[in-house]
Amino acid sequence: MVDGQLSARSLSAQPWRNLRWLVIAPHPDDETLGAGALIHQTARENRLAAIAYLTDGSGSHPASAGRGLVSARKREAALAIRRLAGGPVKTLHLGWRDASPACPGEALFERTCRRLARLCETRRVDAIAVTALHEPHCDHAAAARLAYAVRDRTRRLLRVAEYIVWAERPSSHDGQRYRSQPMPPGRRRHALAAHRSQTGASQGPGFRLPRSFRRMAGIDILYHTGE
Repeated sequence: MVDGQLSARSLSAQPWRNLRWLVIAPHPDDETLGAGALIHQTARENRLAAIAYLTDGSGSHPASAGRGLVSARKREAALAIRRLAGGPVKTLHLGWRDASPACPGEALFERTCRRLARLCETRRVDAIAVTALHEPHCDHAAAARLAYAVRDRTRRLLRVAEYIVWAERPSSHDGQRYRSQPMPPGRRRHALAAHRSQTGASQGPGFRLPRSFRRMAGIDILYHTGE
Protein backbone atom coordinates (compact mmCIF):
# COMPACT_ATOMS: atom_id res chain seq x y z
CA MET A 1 0.00 0.00 0.00
CA VAL A 2 1.04 3.60 -0.57
CA ASP A 3 1.31 5.99 2.37
CA GLY A 4 -2.21 7.36 2.01
CA GLN A 5 -3.64 3.86 2.18
CA LEU A 6 -1.50 2.91 5.16
CA SER A 7 -2.68 5.95 7.13
CA ALA A 8 -6.35 5.28 6.41
CA ARG A 9 -8.47 3.67 9.07
CA SER A 10 -10.22 0.42 8.28
CA LEU A 11 -13.93 0.39 7.46
CA SER A 12 -13.97 -2.89 9.37
CA ALA A 13 -13.33 -0.98 12.62
CA GLN A 14 -15.94 0.72 14.76
CA PRO A 15 -18.12 2.65 14.18
CA TRP A 16 -18.11 1.70 10.48
CA ARG A 17 -18.07 -2.09 10.53
CA ASN A 18 -21.78 -2.54 11.23
CA LEU A 19 -23.15 0.21 8.98
CA ARG A 20 -25.50 -0.42 6.06
CA TRP A 21 -24.52 1.43 2.89
CA LEU A 22 -26.16 3.21 0.00
CA VAL A 23 -23.76 3.82 -2.90
CA ILE A 24 -24.62 6.73 -5.21
CA ALA A 25 -22.91 6.66 -8.62
CA PRO A 26 -23.31 9.59 -11.04
CA HIS A 27 -23.07 7.28 -14.08
CA PRO A 28 -22.89 3.56 -14.74
CA ASP A 29 -19.19 2.64 -14.36
CA ASP A 30 -18.50 5.07 -11.48
CA GLU A 31 -19.64 2.38 -9.04
CA THR A 32 -16.78 0.15 -10.22
CA LEU A 33 -14.13 2.85 -10.61
CA GLY A 34 -14.70 4.52 -7.25
CA ALA A 35 -16.55 2.14 -4.93
CA GLY A 36 -16.06 -1.36 -6.34
CA ALA A 37 -14.17 -2.67 -3.32
CA LEU A 38 -16.70 -1.14 -0.93
CA ILE A 39 -19.52 -2.77 -2.88
CA HIS A 40 -17.73 -6.12 -2.79
CA GLN A 41 -17.06 -5.92 0.96
CA THR A 42 -20.48 -4.70 2.07
CA ALA A 43 -22.37 -7.10 -0.19
CA ARG A 44 -20.33 -10.00 1.19
CA GLU A 45 -21.16 -8.84 4.73
CA ASN A 46 -24.85 -8.25 3.91
CA ARG A 47 -24.49 -4.52 4.54
CA LEU A 48 -25.14 -3.15 1.04
CA ALA A 49 -28.62 -1.63 1.10
CA ALA A 50 -28.74 -0.34 -2.49
CA ILE A 51 -26.92 1.30 -5.38
CA ALA A 52 -28.43 4.41 -7.00
CA TYR A 53 -27.40 5.78 -10.40
CA LEU A 54 -28.03 9.49 -10.72
CA THR A 55 -28.05 9.94 -14.51
CA ASP A 56 -29.20 7.92 -17.52
CA GLY A 57 -25.69 7.89 -19.01
CA SER A 58 -26.92 9.11 -22.39
CA GLY A 59 -24.28 11.82 -22.70
CA SER A 60 -21.31 9.52 -23.25
CA HIS A 61 -22.20 8.79 -26.89
CA PRO A 62 -24.76 11.39 -28.03
CA ALA A 63 -25.13 9.91 -31.52
CA SER A 64 -26.15 6.56 -29.98
CA ALA A 65 -28.49 7.92 -27.32
CA GLY A 66 -31.57 7.25 -29.44
CA ARG A 67 -30.46 3.71 -30.32
CA GLY A 68 -30.69 2.09 -26.94
CA LEU A 69 -27.66 3.57 -25.17
CA VAL A 70 -29.59 4.13 -21.94
CA SER A 71 -30.86 0.55 -21.92
CA ALA A 72 -27.39 -0.76 -22.75
CA ARG A 73 -25.82 1.12 -19.87
CA LYS A 74 -28.43 -0.25 -17.46
CA ARG A 75 -27.63 -3.78 -18.58
CA GLU A 76 -23.92 -3.12 -18.26
CA ALA A 77 -24.40 -1.74 -14.75
CA ALA A 78 -26.41 -4.78 -13.68
CA LEU A 79 -23.68 -7.12 -14.90
CA ALA A 80 -20.93 -5.08 -13.25
CA ILE A 81 -22.80 -5.12 -9.93
CA ARG A 82 -23.26 -8.89 -10.09
CA ARG A 83 -19.53 -9.28 -10.70
CA LEU A 84 -18.65 -6.98 -7.79
CA ALA A 85 -21.27 -8.15 -5.31
CA GLY A 86 -21.53 -11.80 -6.25
CA GLY A 87 -25.25 -11.46 -6.96
CA PRO A 88 -28.04 -8.98 -7.61
CA VAL A 89 -28.34 -5.82 -5.52
CA LYS A 90 -31.29 -3.44 -5.16
CA THR A 91 -30.63 -0.80 -7.80
CA LEU A 92 -32.28 2.53 -8.56
CA HIS A 93 -31.89 4.48 -11.80
CA LEU A 94 -32.89 8.04 -10.91
CA GLY A 95 -33.01 9.14 -14.54
CA TRP A 96 -31.43 12.58 -14.45
CA ARG A 97 -30.29 13.81 -17.85
CA ASP A 98 -26.58 13.18 -18.28
CA ALA A 99 -24.42 16.32 -17.84
CA SER A 100 -27.44 18.48 -16.98
CA PRO A 101 -27.80 18.14 -13.20
CA ALA A 102 -30.58 19.63 -11.13
CA CYS A 103 -29.68 22.13 -8.44
CA PRO A 104 -30.86 22.28 -4.81
CA GLY A 105 -34.28 23.89 -4.68
CA GLU A 106 -35.30 22.71 -8.14
CA ALA A 107 -38.21 20.31 -8.33
CA LEU A 108 -36.20 17.37 -9.67
CA PHE A 109 -33.51 17.72 -7.02
CA GLU A 110 -36.03 17.95 -4.20
CA ARG A 111 -38.11 15.04 -5.54
CA THR A 112 -35.01 12.86 -5.84
CA CYS A 113 -33.87 13.86 -2.37
CA ARG A 114 -37.21 12.80 -0.88
CA ARG A 115 -37.07 9.50 -2.76
CA LEU A 116 -33.62 8.65 -1.45
CA ALA A 117 -34.49 9.79 2.07
CA ARG A 118 -37.43 7.35 2.05
CA LEU A 119 -35.15 4.60 0.78
CA CYS A 120 -32.66 5.29 3.56
CA GLU A 121 -35.40 4.99 6.14
CA THR A 122 -37.07 1.87 4.74
CA ARG A 123 -33.80 0.02 4.08
CA ARG A 124 -32.11 1.21 7.29
CA VAL A 125 -29.20 2.96 5.59
CA ASP A 126 -26.50 4.27 7.94
CA ALA A 127 -23.94 5.60 5.46
CA ILE A 128 -23.85 6.96 1.91
CA ALA A 129 -20.83 6.59 -0.37
CA VAL A 130 -20.77 9.18 -3.14
CA THR A 131 -18.38 10.92 -5.51
CA ALA A 132 -16.48 13.80 -3.95
CA LEU A 133 -17.90 17.29 -3.88
CA HIS A 134 -14.74 18.68 -5.51
CA GLU A 135 -14.89 16.30 -8.50
CA PRO A 136 -14.61 18.27 -11.76
CA HIS A 137 -17.55 16.60 -13.55
CA CYS A 138 -20.83 18.43 -12.87
CA ASP A 139 -22.77 15.18 -12.31
CA HIS A 140 -20.23 13.98 -9.75
CA ALA A 141 -20.45 17.18 -7.74
CA ALA A 142 -24.26 17.13 -8.00
CA ALA A 143 -24.34 13.58 -6.63
CA ALA A 144 -22.39 14.77 -3.57
CA ARG A 145 -24.74 17.71 -3.02
CA LEU A 146 -27.65 15.31 -3.24
CA ALA A 147 -26.10 12.91 -0.71
CA TYR A 148 -25.61 15.68 1.84
CA ALA A 149 -29.16 16.91 1.25
CA VAL A 150 -30.47 13.38 1.85
CA ARG A 151 -28.44 13.20 5.05
CA ASP A 152 -30.03 16.43 6.25
CA ARG A 153 -33.53 15.39 5.17
CA THR A 154 -33.78 11.91 6.69
CA ARG A 155 -34.67 11.15 10.27
CA ARG A 156 -31.85 8.60 10.47
CA LEU A 157 -28.33 9.39 11.59
CA LEU A 158 -26.46 9.21 8.28
CA ARG A 159 -22.76 9.46 7.55
CA VAL A 160 -21.57 10.58 4.10
CA ALA A 161 -18.22 9.33 2.80
CA GLU A 162 -16.80 10.56 -0.50
CA TYR A 163 -14.89 8.52 -3.06
CA ILE A 164 -12.69 9.74 -5.89
CA VAL A 165 -13.03 9.04 -9.61
CA TRP A 166 -11.60 12.03 -11.51
CA ALA A 167 -10.43 14.50 -8.85
CA GLU A 168 -7.16 14.91 -7.03
CA ARG A 169 -7.17 13.13 -3.70
CA PRO A 170 -7.67 15.44 -0.69
CA SER A 171 -4.70 16.24 1.54
CA SER A 172 -4.38 14.28 4.76
CA HIS A 173 -5.79 17.11 6.88
CA ASP A 174 -9.03 17.38 4.88
CA GLY A 175 -11.10 14.97 6.95
CA GLN A 176 -10.54 11.37 7.91
CA ARG A 177 -9.58 8.62 5.46
CA TYR A 178 -11.03 5.13 5.56
CA ARG A 179 -10.11 2.07 3.52
CA SER A 180 -12.12 -0.92 2.46
CA GLN A 181 -10.99 -4.50 2.61
CA PRO A 182 -9.05 -5.60 -0.50
CA MET A 183 -10.90 -7.22 -3.37
CA PRO A 184 -9.86 -10.53 -4.95
CA PRO A 185 -7.33 -9.85 -7.74
CA GLY A 186 -9.00 -9.12 -11.05
CA ARG A 187 -12.53 -8.72 -9.66
CA ARG A 188 -12.76 -4.97 -10.30
CA ARG A 189 -11.25 -5.28 -13.78
CA HIS A 190 -13.78 -8.01 -14.58
CA ALA A 191 -16.60 -5.73 -13.41
CA LEU A 192 -15.31 -2.79 -15.45
CA ALA A 193 -15.24 -4.99 -18.55
CA ALA A 194 -19.04 -5.18 -18.27
CA HIS A 195 -19.17 -1.49 -19.23
CA ARG A 196 -18.45 -2.16 -22.90
CA SER A 197 -19.95 1.16 -24.02
CA GLN A 198 -17.34 3.02 -21.96
CA THR A 199 -14.28 0.89 -22.64
CA GLY A 200 -14.68 -0.04 -26.32
CA ALA A 201 -16.27 1.02 -29.58
CA SER A 202 -19.62 -0.75 -29.22
CA GLN A 203 -21.55 2.56 -29.29
CA GLY A 204 -19.50 4.28 -31.96
CA PRO A 205 -17.75 7.66 -31.52
CA GLY A 206 -17.85 9.16 -28.06
CA PHE A 207 -16.35 8.78 -24.62
CA ARG A 208 -13.85 6.03 -23.97
CA LEU A 209 -12.34 5.48 -20.54
CA PRO A 210 -8.59 6.25 -20.61
CA ARG A 211 -6.46 3.16 -20.26
CA SER A 212 -4.75 4.64 -17.21
CA PHE A 213 -8.07 4.44 -15.34
CA ARG A 214 -8.27 0.70 -15.96
CA ARG A 215 -5.33 0.08 -13.61
CA MET A 216 -7.39 0.09 -10.43
CA ALA A 217 -6.33 -0.51 -6.85
CA GLY A 218 -7.62 -3.46 -4.89
CA ILE A 219 -9.08 -1.24 -2.18
CA ASP A 220 -11.14 1.94 -1.98
CA ILE A 221 -10.26 5.03 0.03
CA LEU A 222 -13.21 7.06 1.32
CA TYR A 223 -13.12 10.50 2.90
CA HIS A 224 -15.34 11.59 5.77
CA THR A 225 -15.25 15.22 6.86
CA GLY A 226 -17.74 14.89 9.67
CA GLU A 227 -19.64 17.92 8.39
